[in-house]
Amino acid sequence: MSPEPTTPPNTVRVPAPVNAHSHAFHRILRGRTHEGPGGGAGDFWTWREHMYTYAHSLTPRLYQQLATAVFAEMAVAGYSAVGEFHYLHHQNDGTPYGAQGSDAEPHAMELALGRAALAAGIRLVLLDTCYLQGGLAADGSVLELDETQRRFSDRTVEAWLERHGRLATALGELDAGAGLLTLGAAVHSVRAVAPADLGKIAAGLDPALPLHVHLSEQPAENHACQAAHGTSPTGLLQETGLLGARLSAVHATHLDDSDIQALGAARAGIVMCPTTEADLGDGIGPARELADAGAHLSLGSDQHAVLDPYLEQRALEHAERLRSGKRGRFSPAQISAAAREGGLRSLGLEENDDFLVVRTDSARTAGSRPAQLPLTATAADVAEVHINGQLVARNGIHTRLGDPAELYAAFFTQNPEFS
Repeated sequence: MSPEPTTPPNTVRVPAPVNAHSHAFHRILRGRTHEGPGGGAGDFWTWREHMYTYAHSLTPRLYQQLATAVFAEMAVAGYSAVGEFHYLHHQNDGTPYGAQGSDAEPHAMELALGRAALAAGIRLVLLDTCYLQGGLAADGSVLELDETQRRFSDRTVEAWLERHGRLATALGELDAGAGLLTLGAAVHSVRAVAPADLGKIAAGLDPALPLHVHLSEQPAENHACQAAHGTSPTGLLQETGLLGARLSAVHATHLDDSDIQALGAARAGIVMCPTTEADLGDGIGPARELADAGAHLSLGSDQHAVLDPYLEQRALEHAERLRSGKRGRFSPAQISAAAREGGLRSLGLEENDDFLVVRTDSARTAGSRPAQLPLTATAADVAEVHINGQLVARNGIHTRLGDPAELYAAFFTQNPEFS
């Protein structure tokens, strides 16, 4: 039996945080979307244009290389687990990988993410996402899938449910007892799945699986949903049987009082992504009110504008202070719980012994009371990361993969289409 790890001097051992919402391929966008055509300031649509370009360009081989770097960066930053909200399912024309004429294995993109997580030694909950229509116009009419969205879609909810079932077997075989890979599910948004199909998911999906959904990130989503269905996105989830304790609503930024009360009464999860919501100009969600109503908060890095669990934790509190004009909206213990227990709950993971060793003598943390490190530390203060009984990272370097910066450099150098 291995001896209990000892804590080095001038450090503290803390439970490792969980990243409850990730889009690994969005990491390509970091530092590329803040300037629009002609040199003006970049807006949300600048960001979206770049995102769709990169989504169209990724292959299974490239995705595995990129995701390995992303998951390595997460691990050295201190994340022990990640919920990957995944919708890059098929080839660009919508043909499934592994179909006749395809030179790739079935579930090639999903297994690329699984292999990347195994290489990085991070727990992965693959939130395989249902995405069936192109969106809703402002008048509520349904938009067709565009050229890039074709690879996101299984075309019918029945096909998605069937593929999801087969994926569970393939992912389990890849994990092979490592204890790192599990399957969850997601609905991209009420814009991307019709009400009748939401009801079929409620009836047909294993009720034990965690289920995530992008919810009310932008006011336009609320307006289009109201025009199409006569209710808010939260109301639509309630009507179709999806609103419940296993559901996690990602962002939940633009809610009215009835939405907040419905999410709270259902004991739903809420995945706040503070650095992404700031980067995209989404707004500040009603985190305090949601928690008071009974919802369970967790945190995600989403598009990875930064990968730092401590910055996400204090951004949650700082946003609340800016919104309310008051300090202490969440205690240090509460934001730590959102990053850890809330994340485990959101992803359907059991409690475990994953932990960090954090420096208490850096320029940032010297003099901090240990319980208040979430408001002073950064990922640069993470001295060690232990996941699943293994030392995965030490002082910003992955024990098997090395410096994540070198992994990114290799990706961008070897694949100039992303440079």
